[in-house]
Amino acid sequence: MDELVSKAQVLHEALPYIRRFQNRTFVVKYGGHAMIDETLKQSFARDVCLLRYVGIKVVVVHGGGPQINQMLDRVGISSTFSGGLRVTDDATMDVVEMVLGGGVNQEIVGMICQHGGRAVGLSGKDDRFMRGKRLEKVAVKDEQGERVLVDLGRVGEVSHVEAGIVENLIGSGFIPVIAPIAVDADGHSLNVNADTAAGSIASALSAAKLVLMTDVDGVKTGKGERLSSLGSAEAEEMIESGVITGGMIPKVRCALDAVNGGVEKVHIIDGRRLHALLLEIFTDSGVGTEIRRGKV
Repeated sequence: MDELVSKAQVLHEALPYIRRFQNRTFVVKYGGHAMIDETLKQSFARDVCLLRYVGIKVVVVHGGGPQINQMLDRVGISSTFSGGLRVTDDATMDVVEMVLGGGVNQEIVGMICQHGGRAVGLSGKDDRFMRGKRLEKVAVKDEQGERVLVDLGRVGEVSHVEAGIVENLIGSGFIPVIAPIAVDADGHSLNVNADTAAGSIASALSAAKLVLMTDVDGVKTGKGERLSSLGSAEAEEMIESGVITGGMIPKVRCALDAVNGGVEKVHIIDGRRLHALLLEIFTDSGVGTEIRRGKV
């Protein structure tokens, strides 16, 4: 009986959040270990379906780095590195598009449909809704420690999102599942970082939330304590002071760009935790870090 009462309390705690976010749009960047572990994969698909069933409009943007590496090895394409960074040549881009726009995308669509959702897969090339341009050459240090400029090839950044096709799918009850592939002015495919693609899409949709699923449990203080909430000004200060370091910097930068672009809140959560998406959205304390405009 105590267990049943506990479940009822969880539902009561979730009720005001369900009411608040009904008919609002959430963009979820799906990546990290949650895309590899079978239990986590199925849990994610069920959680996304639940969000849609309670009236939240969900858009999924996914990564797929490990799957790309596996396919490159399988087909015998050697990765070219310059200054320690992978160069995406034409052959590599073909594999990226095949894996992200094909295998990975359709697997996610299939899982969501299996659990009762209505999902449709697409990439930025569909109706050219996500346009991009090649990244400028990146400054890195070579093996001798000398500063060199590296052309990363078919790696791009989003320059414009025409959100109509995504809005039409959402309005028809579908869950769009988007591969982070943009198209340039000449119609060529570009590989785009999944976090930044999700941020650009969330901004274009004026989303209530952008959720970045990672393999860490949020932004931490210098003492290693997780921050449940963080203002954008404070986040900038933590980057400048060196409290936020390494791979967390681009994720926080992505979050800041999104809130400055009109997204109400961005959440960085650990996708290795079962039901992290629901726990962050529907509980008072959350399990990750929310970032919003303002000082506190």
